[in-house]
Amino acid sequence: MADPSAQDREVDLLIVGAGPAGLFAAYYGGFRGLRVAVIDSLPQPGGQVMAMYPEKPIYDIAGFPSVRGRDLIDGLLRQAAPFEPLYLLGQQATELRRTDDGSLTLVTSAGERVTCRAVILTAGVGTFTPRQLPAGSSYEGRGLMYFVPRPQDLANQDVVIVGGGDSAVDWALMLDGVARSVTLVHRRARFRAHEHSVAQMLASPSIEVLTDHKIVAASGTHSLENVRVADKQGNERSLKCQSMVAALGFIADLGPLTEWGVELRDRHILVDTTMATNLPGVFAAGDVTEYPGKVRLIAVGFGEAATAVNNAMTLINPDASLFPGHSTDQPC
Repeated sequence: MADPSAQDREVDLLIVGAGPAGLFAAYYGGFRGLRVAVIDSLPQPGGQVMAMYPEKPIYDIAGFPSVRGRDLIDGLLRQAAPFEPLYLLGQQATELRRTDDGSLTLVTSAGERVTCRAVILTAGVGTFTPRQLPAGSSYEGRGLMYFVPRPQDLANQDVVIVGGGDSAVDWALMLDGVARSVTLVHRRARFRAHEHSVAQMLASPSIEVLTDHKIVAASGTHSLENVRVADKQGNERSLKCQSMVAALGFIADLGPLTEWGVELRDRHILVDTTMATNLPGVFAAGDVTEYPGKVRLIAVGFGEAATAVNNAMTLINPDASLFPGHSTDQPC
């Protein structure tokens, strides 16, 4: 059922995907004087970086010997902020229509309709759907979450984190000293996370780590209050828990995008040197793209985003130059 508050919107450039490439495209579109909207299925910007490794250092961003995922996304948002892009988060891009005058209208899962002159697909590996935790699914929105948008929201709470990958260990380290207690539950003895992060977690005297354990039940009157865990022998114990973070990974799916007519190869969108797809007015950038010699790095996605925006600009305004000059050439 469509959201009754949904509305029709009109912009120059619509970006599908709020990961690093999409956020840089939002900045660059604003820099070029375009009205920009950004759609993403996740409830917060940042894409895979924020969903999977917000606390992990990233080493391949030019100019930064190391930058935390969270800090990279914060910087990209601040960079775009002066141009006031419209963010439509927590909704999936479901349908792309072309009108008689050549403009494009995108419909979202929330019933929003956004009309634009060009679209840039920066969908990464697609829509992220969190892997469910059956034992606690009834507490979604009442204590069970899949990532932590604001760590301070969990201050002075007993937090249980479920999982053994990078995101689970990152959340444990991030909440250490913020939450009243942090317990990580992992069904195996070995972790998939980065060894240094695991060592940091195990060395913390205030993080309890339960390996070879799983969540078997959750309880609470109105919201989550307790969870029960069991080891491989079936021995159970109860843990106080007001918030449980199920960091079990995400299922990635390009979803409705595959039905729009864009040419795909192995779940990636084929583009030319202008970052144009086979559909007029539709460009792509970032990890979702494919072309000879493609390298999937965030740094490469930034360059592709700028190329896509500049070429979209000449489509939106044929009198505009392809390359406007450097930002340092612009008047302050």
